[in-house]
Amino acid sequence: MSKIKFFSSKNKEQIRYKLIQGKKPVTIIFLHGFMSDLTGKKIQVLSKLSKKQEVSFLALEYSGHGKSSGQLINYGISDWIAQSKEVIEKITKTKKVILVGSSMGAWIGIGLVPSLMKTIKGFVGIASAPDFTKEIMWKKFSKRTRSIIRDGKIHYMSSSYGNSYPISKKLIFDGAKNLVLNKRIKCNFPIRLFHGLKDKVVDASFSIRLTKVLLSKDTIVTFQKYGDHSLSQTDDLKKIKKQLTNLIKDSC
Repeated sequence: MSKIKFFSSKNKEQIRYKLIQGKKPVTIIFLHGFMSDLTGKKIQVLSKLSKKQEVSFLALEYSGHGKSSGQLINYGISDWIAQSKEVIEKITKTKKVILVGSSMGAWIGIGLVPSLMKTIKGFVGIASAPDFTKEIMWKKFSKRTRSIIRDGKIHYMSSSYGNSYPISKKLIFDGAKNLVLNKRIKCNFPIRLFHGLKDKVVDASFSIRLTKVLLSKDTIVTFQKYGDHSLSQTDDLKKIKKQLTNLIKDSC
């Protein structure tokens, strides 16, 4: 049965999450991207996959996202990693998990690896965007924009989806405390990375760089020739589901 509920964190934040309890001892944990929520197509597809494979499924909305409490500009990567860790530890009943991170969610997932290392049976990165606050934002911002952010004001950054992202000092400076592209993390589980070559938001080179961060003896990087940043087209999702199904079978 699929349930959407709210989890009250230790900091009194109300975190909305979706949970499906399966029969098998594995939980797929989906971590969404920046300014996304529980209504995305990937969550719908992975929910159906989990039911078909009889495994559990957990997805959550970080504070400031979707219907979870708080304003986006008051939070950063540290908060979202901590919230995800708390929800996973309190909600997940299985001793085996497969992390699936989309865009920023992959960065959140990397932040969770050290504490969940013993339970992780696979890591799937979809259009992974580690360190995006530095590599995609701060490095490319003008001096004027940097000054605005340093002063604590909000910079509204245009997105390729026709809206704008509110970029706060909290997001940028907290992101700097959580950079991972300069790290090396030994992983005793498979790594599966997917990236679209038509991605105009996060260059495919990020997934290549990530292979030098998450060090595994079993790593596969799949580039989708016509895939964009969402990787939500039928062919994209088909390949993601295939790899995820294999990880589930190897974990059960």
